[in-house]
Amino acid sequence: MYKLMIGQQEYTYPEGTTFLEVAKEFQKDYADDIVLVLYNNRLRELNREIPGDGSLSFVTTMDKAGRNAYRRSLTLLMQRAVYNLSRETDAPSTVRVLHSISQAYYCELGGKTPVTEEYLEALKAEMLKIAGEEQPILKKSIHAEDAVRFFAELGMKDKEKLFRYRRSSRVNIYSIGNYTDYYYGYMVPDTGYLKYFDLECYDEGFVLIFPSLDSRKTEEFLPSHKLYHVLKESVHWGEMLEINTVGALNDAISQGRIQDVILLQEALMEQRIGKLAEQIADQPERKFIMIAGPSSSGKTTFSHRLSIQLMAQGLHPHPIALDDYYVNRVDTPLDENGEYDYECLEALDIKQFNRDMTALLNGEEVEMPTYNFKTGKREYRGNKKRLKENDILVLEGIHGLNDKLSYSLPETSKLKIYISALTQLNIDEHNNLSTTDGRLIRRMVRDARTRNTTARETFGRWDSVRRGEEKHIFPFQEHADVMFNSALIYEIAVLKQYAEPLLFNIDKDCPEYLEAKRLLKFLDYFLPMPSEDVQKNSILREFIGGSCFPV
Repeated sequence: MYKLMIGQQEYTYPEGTTFLEVAKEFQKDYADDIVLVLYNNRLRELNREIPGDGSLSFVTTMDKAGRNAYRRSLTLLMQRAVYNLSRETDAPSTVRVLHSISQAYYCELGGKTPVTEEYLEALKAEMLKIAGEEQPILKKSIHAEDAVRFFAELGMKDKEKLFRYRRSSRVNIYSIGNYTDYYYGYMVPDTGYLKYFDLECYDEGFVLIFPSLDSRKTEEFLPSHKLYHVLKESVHWGEMLEINTVGALNDAISQGRIQDVILLQEALMEQRIGKLAEQIADQPERKFIMIAGPSSSGKTTFSHRLSIQLMAQGLHPHPIALDDYYVNRVDTPLDENGEYDYECLEALDIKQFNRDMTALLNGEEVEMPTYNFKTGKREYRGNKKRLKENDILVLEGIHGLNDKLSYSLPETSKLKIYISALTQLNIDEHNNLSTTDGRLIRRMVRDARTRNTTARETFGRWDSVRRGEEKHIFPFQEHADVMFNSALIYEIAVLKQYAEPLLFNIDKDCPEYLEAKRLLKFLDYFLPMPSEDVQKNSILREFIGGSCFPV
């Protein structure tokens, strides 16, 4: 008999009891489906047997880990259904999962077969049929070398490459019936959990739509079309570099081709910035370049590189940080926890900002403020500006795309740029690489270097940062005139050597250990590469250090 502490009460279960049996007892107490458990602060799948005495809590589809398990499992279900349809008709037997957009995955069918409404109706019906059968999702652990051979025989070259560089000796593969694949992370117990989804044609493929705020209901698919086309361009960049999966990147590193990859990607990025500067120079009425983006997008380095390209066009750029327009700390609004909310629009002196910008636009001289983060006060230190014919202001801040910030400025005087790190790399054809994880690793490495912040402290602040982004940045991204992708295809391989020591420093008993363990497993897919070949003006230097810019 094993003793489990669940909440404040102890329960006893006989040896051989699974976590699924326990979860079914407590499901009535939860509005959302229980899909995983935390056993002694370790994530466990429900089909596993209780190994001994311990503490237990439940993970539902509204928790981050549970939501990811649901999406992962639903993707496997989709793969199985595509496979089933291919046996019954001449439909394609493969599907690629390319991007995460809105609350959905963008997918494309293998080959040149067009996606039709009729095909998606058949695919959805097949998925619901399998879900209704409550088929078990089975896990099997095999040796890494066997995984390489297995996926090579199936023609899954992306997975064959991935496991060729696997340091762990074992690999977990999952199957529904006789369809087997590899997925990065835990799964739900059976297909009966996977009833809530939708399919919709989009561009050249389709989207697999997930539940959002209500875990038992899919919401209307509202894509960001501009963002999608930036993601599509990133895939094209990956194809140019012949690197679109982690295994292909590891090939480039191991074969000594990575320096050429770095030079080519930096050249592509500089070319894009140069074209943007030309676009700005051709519109002399644009006096305010408004730059905004989520945390760790490389906004500062991008601003400097854009400024250099603007100078090459004969313009005279002046960088302005919107943070200098913070109200005094004592006047900063408080959030729901009683903490200063520096990310809300009201934390800025909007009236003063508009007075100053309007005066500059009218040719008047303005003394610019500087915010003293130590004293929490806005100061004036004699920094005076007057816009001449070729002068242009480059403003950077999270509210740059929000017209409420610059309400007094004519739309024709503003050019809005949204920047984010939208990775063009996937783990393999069925496991996409999270853009949010990439930014989190960037921030963790930068904060440790510049602020002496531990990885645990970065994790502790990340949820708040993400809430701020969801509220103040993402709703305005479609308002941008230009979207810029700051992700570098090789960056995780460089960040790995900086991030791993920070993650290993998190104790196993800490609440943040689960996230640290997840990221360590993620980083284990990548071969490390030294930072010496990274150019001094690279956006990556903003995070690892050694930049030629004051970042």
